[in-house]
Amino acid sequence: MSGGSIPRLVIAAPSSGAGKTTVATGLMAAFAEAGLTVSPHKVGPDYIDPGYHSLATGRPGRNLDAYLCGPDRIAPLFLHGAAGADLAVVEGVMGLFDGASGMGELSSTAHVAKLLRAPVVLVVDASSQSRSVAALVHGFASWDPEVRLAGVILNKVGSDRHEELLREAMGSSGVPVLGALRRDGLAGTPSRHLGLVPVAERRAEAVESVRELAARVRAGCDLEALLALARTVPELPDAAWDPAAEVAAAGGTAAGARSPARPLIAVAGGAAFTFSYAEHAELLAAAGAEVAPFDPLRDEQLPPGTQGLVIGGGFPEVYAPDLSANAPLRAAVAALAASGAPVSAECAGLLYLSRSIDGRPMCGVLPAEARMTERLTLGYREAVALRDNALAAAGTRVRGHEFHRTALEPGAGTDPAWGLTHPERRVEGFVTGGVHASYLHVHWAAEPSLARRLVAGAARGAVARGATR
Repeated sequence: MSGGSIPRLVIAAPSSGAGKTTVATGLMAAFAEAGLTVSPHKVGPDYIDPGYHSLATGRPGRNLDAYLCGPDRIAPLFLHGAAGADLAVVEGVMGLFDGASGMGELSSTAHVAKLLRAPVVLVVDASSQSRSVAALVHGFASWDPEVRLAGVILNKVGSDRHEELLREAMGSSGVPVLGALRRDGLAGTPSRHLGLVPVAERRAEAVESVRELAARVRAGCDLEALLALARTVPELPDAAWDPAAEVAAAGGTAAGARSPARPLIAVAGGAAFTFSYAEHAELLAAAGAEVAPFDPLRDEQLPPGTQGLVIGGGFPEVYAPDLSANAPLRAAVAALAASGAPVSAECAGLLYLSRSIDGRPMCGVLPAEARMTERLTLGYREAVALRDNALAAAGTRVRGHEFHRTALEPGAGTDPAWGLTHPERRVEGFVTGGVHASYLHVHWAAEPSLARRLVAGAARGAVARGATR
């Protein structure tokens, strides 16, 4: 089997709430328990579902977002993430044909399935229907002839008799039923305002939930038929995405890679900062950095020799008391920022760098107070860097995603990081010294120069500080 012919399935649904995540995660876990090496993927910008996927498979959950990364990168990113796998399972987003608002099919599950030349298995919430399920499936199967809807998993089935009626109706649809799961059969995963609760916040319960999902999916789905379907895929002609090649194309390897001392970039993790794309660390390493993870909830100091810092997203409001109580680390972060070292912070990282969250002291790097609100800010964004900074050169254009329920009340002494150009025009984020902090989540695979610039800045700073000793 060549890399481009990796067996693959896309798990989709007519709408959100049908059970895509539970079914996809259960399938991943069931196949992994059967001894297959399973590569997990998620359509869209979601960070939380990939955590459950990773738990189910033992491999990094990876996102496939045609809006953030561009359609041309979807197959290469897939091939990179799925290298060495026996099977790839791709969980969709929202309804099968729902994409970026106002942009047609872009970034929809259907769009990604076509880019991957992968069969689609539709998870249907059958709880309030019988014969109508066939009409529903027929509509989805015929809407776009380029989408290969190759099977259905009936979810939330009420009884043996209900399943019999559903299967009878589906018999004339031409789309095979590959599984039926009972209404009360699937383990639940607790949710929050932005989706599921991250694995890191409930690891012991999450392990048990995934184990139960695997058992129930194994009992209710025809795994042999699903695997056989996954093996019917054609060859993908694309080359796998290569972080080293991407960094080189963005301007060459950073200076740190050519010296014995690679600049050390600390990357925040742990339960408070779970939002990160796997490719970011790979790009930092390819750009010449030594990547060192740390946990702001547990570690009282940054990794020794830290010369740059990346703080991603998460739910800092949940851990605000613990983050605030770790005064030694807050002081260390503030000192690193004051030294001029490059610091990149997204969303939760932005809040952590502020003076406070709901009155609880944070790092105080930014002259801003953060607070929780009732308003959900959510959606794709297009933006341009307004000035040269530690992350981006002036004029750099990116696509990002914003989702949060917090607001910042900024003070004086900073410049905005981005000028948003779509869907609305406004400025956003903070640039001060070596700090770039913003609500905008950007996938660096679409703009590898961001990683290269951050690492190059850390390398220059390390040389400069060494010269003054």
